[in-house]
Amino acid sequence: MIKAISVKYIFIAICASIFIACNDTMGDPDTRLAEVKTFLEPTNEKSIVLQPSATAAVYFEWEYVNVESGGTAKYQIAFDKQDGDFSNPVYVMNSDNNGFNNNVTITHKQLNKIAGMMGILPSDEGTFKWTVFSSKGTKTIKAAQENTINITRLAGFADIPIDVYVTGEGSEGGAEISKAHKMKATAGGEFETYTKLVADKPFYFTDRLSGETRKFYTADGLVKENGTTTVPKEGVYRITLDFNTGASTYTLIERIGFFFSPENTILFDLPYIGNGVFKATKKTVTFKQEGWGRDERYKFRMFIKGNGGNGETQELEWGTLNQTDSRPNATTPESYYYLKLVNPTQWDNKWKLMGDFDGVAADYTIYLQADTPYTHSISK
Repeated sequence: MIKAISVKYIFIAICASIFIACNDTMGDPDTRLAEVKTFLEPTNEKSIVLQPSATAAVYFEWEYVNVESGGTAKYQIAFDKQDGDFSNPVYVMNSDNNGFNNNVTITHKQLNKIAGMMGILPSDEGTFKWTVFSSKGTKTIKAAQENTINITRLAGFADIPIDVYVTGEGSEGGAEISKAHKMKATAGGEFETYTKLVADKPFYFTDRLSGETRKFYTADGLVKENGTTTVPKEGVYRITLDFNTGASTYTLIERIGFFFSPENTILFDLPYIGNGVFKATKKTVTFKQEGWGRDERYKFRMFIKGNGGNGETQELEWGTLNQTDSRPNATTPESYYYLKLVNPTQWDNKWKLMGDFDGVAADYTIYLQADTPYTHSISK
């Protein structure tokens, strides 16, 4: 009898212990977490002169935290002014892999933006701090360490123009500003255009066509204010200007051809006719007969020379912005013909010609203009 009672009480005690253990964490996430102890890259007081290259970047890395009882921490890198305490950081972003990596790669362009938020002016040098926050569940801990970084900003502009035009004697429209060639805004402060330039004659960029205007020019790959520019070789150029970073590029367009995918070849060129338009008139494309039917797939191949026309010839393609594998008809939306730059292949990013154009002379036109999507048309 005594033995039975003892067994009963032991069983009750065990159940009570299990209940208490479960009750301690039941429904509550495990938020046990440690702070980041060590920063690995970049070293403290690192000095960086930012570059306008799109690929230039800085790699930040720190040691993983020791998360008790398993689980995974997430990380954010934070930037603050030299006298800040990170209670309200100037800029915060997740680490790579949506915050799960113990590192993050930040482009020079992003760092330039962050430096501007710190009050550092374009082309100036300044210092600010960075640290790392680790988090798990609802718990967040700042690393005890705070490193400084010294940044020399890009030569961007504090007052970025809304519109930009190419004008001047060496430009396509000549010296009459009312005929200036408008550039396409591709992002905030970033512009590009396809336009013809005359060799050794001055041209410049402006933010408006009348009233009080600003005047920009380029030199040594940078956008500067109050001056003119020339090119040594006449031709059609793709010009890009980035007023955020002060960077500029000139790419010479050697030719654009109609690429017929079934034959893996260019059938004819589309000469430049002005105002960002390339056009081939009265050209005939005969579809290729295959066992399954007539093949009409096409796109456009572009040959370019970078570095203002001094680079090696490269090939790019104007292909579909919106993927498609069907023939168009009279009711097909305009977006079918929208185009974007892609790497060359035989079959990817292609369109199909209407059946009406099989063996029939037609005009083939590409429009690379400022106020409309880049597109093309085919008409009889």
